[in-house]
Amino acid sequence: MKGLISVALLCLHLQFCQALSASRVKDIAFVQGLRDNQLVGYGLVIGLAGTGDGLKNSPFTEKSLRSMLQRMGVSVEPQSIGTKNVAAVVVTATLPPFVTEGTRMDVNVSSLGDATSLNGGTLVMTPLLAANGETYAVSQGSVAVSGFAANGDAASVKKGIATSGVVLNGAIVEQDNTAEINELPRFALQLHNPDFSTAAKVAKVLNIFGQKTYGKRIARAKDFRTIEIKRPDSVSATQLFADVGVLLVDVDVPARVVIDEKSGTVVIGQDVRVSPVAVSHGNLIIKIRERPVASQPETLSDGRTAILPRTDVEIEDEGKPVGILEGSSLDDLVDGLNNMGVKPRDIIDILQSLKDSGALQAELIVQ
Repeated sequence: MKGLISVALLCLHLQFCQALSASRVKDIAFVQGLRDNQLVGYGLVIGLAGTGDGLKNSPFTEKSLRSMLQRMGVSVEPQSIGTKNVAAVVVTATLPPFVTEGTRMDVNVSSLGDATSLNGGTLVMTPLLAANGETYAVSQGSVAVSGFAANGDAASVKKGIATSGVVLNGAIVEQDNTAEINELPRFALQLHNPDFSTAAKVAKVLNIFGQKTYGKRIARAKDFRTIEIKRPDSVSATQLFADVGVLLVDVDVPARVVIDEKSGTVVIGQDVRVSPVAVSHGNLIIKIRERPVASQPETLSDGRTAILPRTDVEIEDEGKPVGILEGSSLDDLVDGLNNMGVKPRDIIDILQSLKDSGALQAELIVQ
């Protein structure tokens, strides 16, 4: 009886661990075609406290300012503007799908000239264009800057980036970015991390759901990235997105080692394996010191003082004993490297050598 209880508890534990490691479909995939669109515009930020563009160094700022004033009915002679309260900026924004006319969104503002700070400035009405050249939004408002800069004759203080900021809710959508999707007979899911095994598991989970809910299979793994879904007639696409998005899938992660040499970061995947191999890693340090010696002639002799070269060579071998690495699991691999006393920087060299020798059974990515 105790044995049956133990087996039952073990099965529940394994099911619980599997549920914890599973991911929702909407977290690992997205609906093909439902994407954001990038917008960009060129404008002016005014009201700066002398931290704007130098108009001699940024002639495009002067031309833009004169053009704006002329559109407002103010005639300005060339070279008659000397203010430093204006800065030319590039405005960027992301247009989400299914936004309607009148929706507000944030925009990012970045200096284009030699302005030192955008703090306290106001973005003047700026059209935001998509890649097709059409205007989808118009932005205007106060620029919020997180950084600051202060300069004096003998010292300066700078924190963060003062030449870029954000206009909260500063853009108003002028064109609808909507589409009718509820009547689409088919659509496709695309995996964020393409993998044949994960694509097959997603299709299997969706087909189990389809059989229970609609009495038929609804999904097919087209390739390692795409899962095609056929919408049943009894449900809308919006409701189907909501239903399949919360389904749990046990994602398959490829064996991979990622190395960032700049920061010394090493990320080792759970399925990384190492074939039995002997590793010796150490440093050979050679120190060379020049110590010239003055040679004095004997008393009452006709000799001259001479400088004789003298070189001291010191060799330090910090090599460590040869260690045996055999990583049947991630824990074994990490324990083996730790037992050898290697540092993170040394681990990078060892992993690269293991990959070259063919002992590392994983993909090695060096950034």
